Amino acid sequence: VQLQASGGGLVQPGGSLRLSCAASGFTFSNYAMSWLRQAPGKRLEWVSTIDSGGGSKIYASSVKGRFSMSRDDAKNTLYLQMNSLKPEDTAVYVCAKQLHATGRAGYDYRGQGTQVTVSS
Repeated sequence: VQLQASGGGLVQPGGSLRLSCAASGFTFSNYAMSWLRQAPGKRLEWVSTIDSGGGSKIYASSVKGRFSMSRDDAKNTLYLQMNSLKPEDTAVYVCAKQLHATGRAGYDYRGQGTQVTVSS
């Protein structure tokens, strides 16, 4: 299993970024996927999860209304559209493969992540 996140960078507060996660080595369409993030000196934090069909998405309260998760099963790619970014969104963002098609029972693989820095 390989999960490679990309699309991070430096953005000003209020700006937007779109992250991508290219997945390989498993049947992508069969599994729920999640985004996680880790800020400097802090624990890994769950951000959002999308089920295998893409019809159900859940978000952490800290990003709800600003972030939007989607997937393209034909391209084996996961996305995270991040709008109205705040300095507290600064973190390394990683994608993770959930254990099942739905829910947040846990993940078994995660990628190395992409750095997002929100600063003026």
